[in-house]
This record gives sequence, structure tokens and C-alpha cells, in this order.
Amino acid sequence: QGGFTGPLLAVNQRPVLLDGVPACTRVADLPLAPELAVICTPPASVPGLIGELGARGTRAAVVLTAGLDASQRQAMLDAAKPYLLRILGPNGIGMLVPSSGLNASFAHIGAAAGELAFVSQSGALVTAMLDWAQGRGIGFSQVVSLGEHADIDFGDMLDWLASDPHTRAILLYIESVTAARKFMSAARAAARNKPVIVVKSGRSQQGQRAAASHTGALAGADWVIDAAIRRAGMLRVDTLQDLFQAAETLARWRGNQADRLLVLTNGGGAGVMAADAAANVGIELAELAPATLARLDAVLPANWSHGNPVDIIGDAPVQRYVDTLQALAGDPAADAVLFVHAPTAIVPSADIARALVPLVRPAPGQPPRLLGCWLGGPAVAAAHQQFFDAGIACYPTPEEAVRAFAMLVDYRRNQAQLLETPAALVADTVDHSAQRAAVAQLVRQVLAEGRGLLTEPEAKTVLSAYGIPVVATRFVAMQPGVDGQAAAADDVVAAAQAIGFPVALKIVSPAINHKSDVGGVALDLEDAAALRAAVAAMLARVAQRRPDAVLAGFSVQAMVRRSQARELIVGASVDPVFGPVILFGQGGTAVELLADRAIGLPPLNEPLARDLVRRTRVAKLLGAWRDTPAANMGALHAVLIAVSDMLADLPE
Repeated sequence: QGGFTGPLLAVNQRPVLLDGVPACTRVADLPLAPELAVICTPPASVPGLIGELGARGTRAAVVLTAGLDASQRQAMLDAAKPYLLRILGPNGIGMLVPSSGLNASFAHIGAAAGELAFVSQSGALVTAMLDWAQGRGIGFSQVVSLGEHADIDFGDMLDWLASDPHTRAILLYIESVTAARKFMSAARAAARNKPVIVVKSGRSQQGQRAAASHTGALAGADWVIDAAIRRAGMLRVDTLQDLFQAAETLARWRGNQADRLLVLTNGGGAGVMAADAAANVGIELAELAPATLARLDAVLPANWSHGNPVDIIGDAPVQRYVDTLQALAGDPAADAVLFVHAPTAIVPSADIARALVPLVRPAPGQPPRLLGCWLGGPAVAAAHQQFFDAGIACYPTPEEAVRAFAMLVDYRRNQAQLLETPAALVADTVDHSAQRAAVAQLVRQVLAEGRGLLTEPEAKTVLSAYGIPVVATRFVAMQPGVDGQAAAADDVVAAAQAIGFPVALKIVSPAINHKSDVGGVALDLEDAAALRAAVAAMLARVAQRRPDAVLAGFSVQAMVRRSQARELIVGASVDPVFGPVILFGQGGTAVELLADRAIGLPPLNEPLARDLVRRTRVAKLLGAWRDTPAANMGALHAVLIAVSDMLADLPE
């Protein structure tokens, strides 16, 4: 039914006619080697059939069968390996290649030919997508349901589609990523050639659990996959509708580098809606130059809005639209114009579109500058079609238009990240090689002891070796015996006198990670008496709250006092799928509750570190405001890069 004109062969246990095709009872009896096999037989039969097909000369199979257990799945892969036979599935809908008339699927409808490739981990979304696209006249170069992706996965498909001449843009529905290194390599290569747009489910914890149960794979932390998508130069969207909208907009808005928006409308309310939508997604409205304002004053009624949004009033005739666009020409603020029109009885919308198309159609070699939004239904359908036919991106509401523009800004930033290639070695004014070798030995020793956490003094040693500034810190061990507490207090005072008052005092115990939870932190200790009192009180509190914890001793640190300081967090962890990741955000004891953070993948350089900071809310507090001076951003970026180096050197 897909229109395939090549030979069709059938294999069945009984010699029957399948849709007019006589079935052989064995693969070996086929008159020629199939290029592609479609398998829909019981799970236990699949490995044997794969082996028979490989021996016959087949090099590709779509396994629709569901329910293979782990041993059957591995047996299937083992049977395919000697013949280099590639497998799509199992447990998928199959695949469609409309340009070849190929429908190797059990989707309820076929796909029209087009330039979009859709690869999905969900078979149900494949059929829904086909149905949705058919009603909107959207065609595909390929539609692929990966199923359980036992063999062919997202990395393989991205590698293939990156150089497929029939594919203009690649659309992905992802629940989980397994082979992260292959995925990132293929994604970065594909994203250099054409837009790659991703719907990644599982943003919430509930969604992650559902994805894991659906795919049988570890979904991974969503914010880590989000960082991977960004670093690979792809674009992430939230819905299937956004998926198509982004693909269409990227095709019609290619080359435009604007990140601010100018709104031109014949309705004040529509302009306010567009401005609100822009504020909600972090898009700045451009400011018009005085000369442009003067030109607009000359062609618009006195009661026009005199700013952005440019409201040319609802009674605008065709010529007022033309004059306004000509007055805006040349102003950098008009590099990206959102045109929002509501129908009126003054002039037919189609007449306005007919007059504007010659002005706004992109000239050869020039980027487009206008996005269209024709509000309404039948009254603006002809105008919308004229813009669409002229290659102008068009949207039914201001909110959708602004969201599409915001997607493009994100996409361009992600593409810039794709081109960032951090140096193999970061230049440093101090040679830390000896320190770093000692630190590597320290980490191995701690792991050999069965510990999963460094003590605070050990952690300070590691950070110092990578040039990360830390406060002066001394470790004081607990003394055994009856007078151990007094002896420890004497040693703590001696350490504080060597560092210089005021100091901070903290307990050191392998069993206690969050010291403040058990009263194990005392700050701003001004003299020896205060320090001795803090030691006694701290030991009493810890004994009461954590009698099971063994105390190794105390950490004595210089007390840093900085007025108008901002508390930030820089963290690192190892994701089970993507490996080392770096976290930056607002610090403090409420860091888990506030969740103001951004995630990046090492290695970092200055632009990547700067972008990591930019993506947090606390970034707004790092500039100068009121009587607070700006933070030292260069030092902050240097810390992020140093942590990146540390992760590369010490993956443990």
C-alpha cells in the first residue's frame, strides 16, 4: 500500500498466499536475498530467523515483535553480528520512506513525501504524528520508530540523516539515551548540517519514572540531557506542535541573527499580548532610534503608540502599513519585526498582504526580517496564505509567534556552543603538576579506604591543586584518652592563632555530610575563650544528635568577611549516562529548595562558562545594583573552568 515497486517476498510456516504473494515456508527457499526483512513472529522465533536471514544475504531487519526477554534480545543481536545485519526494534511500529514508496510499518496510514525526518522512541507517537501531519499537509523524508533500539539507536539515525539529501530538518522524540558518546558525536555532526529539534519527555520525576518503565532504560537526569542537547547545537522544545513549528520557522527564518523583537500592529491589545509573551520567555523588545521615531511621526496619526510595540491604529489603510515598514527600514531595532494584524471593516486583510509581500519577502542572499501573525479565521485566511507562499513564517497568535522567535534565539545560542572547542590544556601562571599528582594519589588512597567522601581539609587540598582559592584551613585530630577533649581544644586554639582570628570551627566526621544539621559549625569566633567554648558545646551537641558518629577531629578556618557578597554554588557529579557534569547556581542552605541552577558538560572554556552563569536567575544579582558592586565574573568563570579541568583529570 505504500507504493513500493520492488519485489515482495513472504515467509510463513504454511504455504499460503499473503495479499497475493505466495509464501515460502523457509528463508532459505526465497528466490533472492531480501534487502529488508520485516519480522512479526513470536519472540522465541526471532533469533533463529535473524540468523537465517543473515546467512541468506539480508543486511537489515525491522523487528515489530514485542515481548523479547533479555536472553532472546541478546540472542537476536548475536545472530546478526557475524553478518553485519542491522536491526530496527524490537517492539516498534517500523519505518516509512515515502520517496521510495516504502511502508515497513503497521501504522494505520502512510506518510506523504517531504523534507522532515521524524525519529521516535514511541510507536504511539509515530501514528499520532502521521495522523496530525496528514491533516496539515506535512510530508516526511523518513519516519522511524526505534522501539527498544536494541541495535539501531538515535546515534545511528543522526549519523545517517545528517548527510541524507532528502532531509532538511531532523525531528526527534526521545525518552532516554543509552550510548551517550555515540549520540553526542552524531548529534554534533548532524547539527552542523541541518536543524535538529528534540522533544525530550520526562522533565518531571513522574515523567522520568514513566519513561524508564516504558523504554526499559535509565532515563537519566533531565537537566543533564538538556545540557547535552544544548551543547550539541540542537534545539529542545516541549510539545509535538512546537516540534513542527520550530522546523518550519527555522526553514523560513534562516540567517537572521536578531535577539530583540519589534512588534508592529494595528491593535493596541494585540501589541500588549505580544509584549507580555516576550517578557514571559525572556525576549527583549527593541528600542527605536530617535530618527526612526521622527520618520514614524511623519507618516502615522498623532495618537500612535510612539514606541515599541508600534501601534498604527485600527483604522489603518493599506498605505499606512507600507509607509510604516519603509520608515522602519534601516533601523537595527527592526532587524526582527513581528507583524500582528487583526481584521477590520476598513480594508480587506488580503489587500494589506498583497501590498506588503514585495516589501517583506527576503531578497536573495538576505535574511528574512518579518514574522507574520494574522489574527482571526476565514477573514485573514487569504492574507495568511499570501505570506506563507512568499516564504514568510506565519502564526495564528502573538504568543505562538513570540515563542517561535524565542526558540530561534535559543537555537542560535546552542549553535554557538556547538562551535566552542575548549583547549586541551588551560594556560596557568603557576605549575600545579606536582600538587595534582599528589591529589590523584590522595583520591586513590581515599577510595582504597572504602570512603566515598573527602574530609573538608582533603577537599581543600584538591581544590587548591587546581588553582581554586580556598580559605586557610587546618585539621586538628581528636586526642584519645580521658583528657582528649581538653587536648583537642588546646590544639584548636594553637591552629587558630597560627591562622589568625576570627576563625570558623567545624567538626570532621566521615559519617556526617551536612555539619550544620547537627550543630557542627560555629562562625565568627573572635578569641581563644570563644573557641574553647565552641569546642565543648559542639562536642555536646553532636554527642546528643549523632551518638553513632565517630569524630575524626576539627577543621579550623580563617573567617572570611565580605560585605555585599553573593553566595553561589559550583558542583560536579557523574551522570550514569553522560558522565561528568558541572552545576552552577545560587548557593546557601536552601539551594535544594530554590533549585536555581544550570548544568553544563565539561570541558569548559570562557564562553561556555559565561553561558552557564547566564542561564541562572542569580546571574541578575552578579552585576552592579544600588550600592552593590559587580561580582568578579572573570574569577567566577576561572573557577568553573578549573572544576572542568578537575573533572577531566579526576573522573573518580
